[in-house]
Amino acid sequence: MTDLDGRIALVTGASRGIGATLARAFAAAGAHVILTARTVGGLEEVDDDIRAAGGTASLVEMDLRDGPAIDRLGARIHERWSRLDILVANAGILGTLTPLPHQDPAEWDEVVAVNLTANLRLIRSLDPLLRMSDAPRAIFVSSGAARICRPYWGAYAVTKAALDAMVRVYAAENERSALRINIVNPGATRTGMRAAAFPGEDPMSLKTPEALVPLFLELASTASTRHGELIDA
Repeated sequence: MTDLDGRIALVTGASRGIGATLARAFAAAGAHVILTARTVGGLEEVDDDIRAAGGTASLVEMDLRDGPAIDRLGARIHERWSRLDILVANAGILGTLTPLPHQDPAEWDEVVAVNLTANLRLIRSLDPLLRMSDAPRAIFVSSGAARICRPYWGAYAVTKAALDAMVRVYAAENERSALRINIVNPGATRTGMRAAAFPGEDPMSLKTPEALVPLFLELASTASTRHGELIDA
């Protein structure tokens, strides 16, 4: 047995990169993992890996810009499992790196919708389910861009900074509950998003998503007492 045996975990952005790696790791540790992403082909590949390793998963093709779909997700989880033990809010988009005066308003709205508003909708939809768990855990994936504020990273940096603030408020509201809420900045990691942001960088110089697994398993553990932290991995 492991600490995650029998736990129900939801991972957003689970079709590739960090999300896919965490989904595989949580399933290997005994959790039933609900995989969400827009790309059904990627979800199926992760599901195949999980099942081949003896784990279990459920697939939900979903666009996080669709708020009502997030609401329906909460209802579906309640109907099937009546609770949620672990939320890993990993999904995010980079947007175009551009000077703020050149920022396309429609793209700005899309980055805000995925990186910020979708996480609020997840909190609204899933908080009641988390409270039905005996040891609920919520982990939100942020970025150092929220604090570094690089030139041209406007939409991404602003949304991640706002996400940090929102999650810290959520954590403060739960100081006296069983719900443990934390934020992780993965740092420089070998992902497709990182390659798009730094096309001249040698990916072999970066840590792999697998290097993040021990931290996320710790934060998801029923034994974890960490709460309200912004953790640089």
